[in-house]
Amino acid sequence: MPVIVIGADTEYGMAIAEALTRRQGEVRAFVTDVESAKPLRGLGIKVAVGDVSDASHIEGASRQAFSAVVVAESALDGRERSFAKSYDVLVRAWAEGLQGAGVTRIIWVGSEAAPPPAVAAATAECVAIDIRDRSPRQVADEAVRLDDLAVIDPH
Repeated sequence: MPVIVIGADTEYGMAIAEALTRRQGEVRAFVTDVESAKPLRGLGIKVAVGDVSDASHIEGASRQAFSAVVVAESALDGRERSFAKSYDVLVRAWAEGLQGAGVTRIIWVGSEAAPPPAVAAATAECVAIDIRDRSPRQVADEAVRLDDLAVIDPH
């Protein structure tokens, strides 16, 4: 089933996207920088370039994806965000876009122990990967493991 990595143009996002290509299934990436799309496309990943703060961009890129791996760093770094001037507004836009696209599973990647409430409420299955004290490779391996599960038990 298709999986999309939102924030694939971050260190963790690139590692996750690359790891996901090592198995069967369609991998998509959402990035804001056109130049960062080139290496992802070289891996056979379908890449959407857009404004990370625009819920409609996220929704369009995520249509018919089963899972979305969302890299929180892409909400906090220096990229241009036209539609969200704060982290909370951006996170709500992501949740709206992913819910509108019908994504079943969200894998939140950040320095939190749990996904933000707006994201957790957007879908039936939501889990967080805490990046603290983990290398990009370790996080990528965990994202692949979680994406491959038939069902995520949040407990």
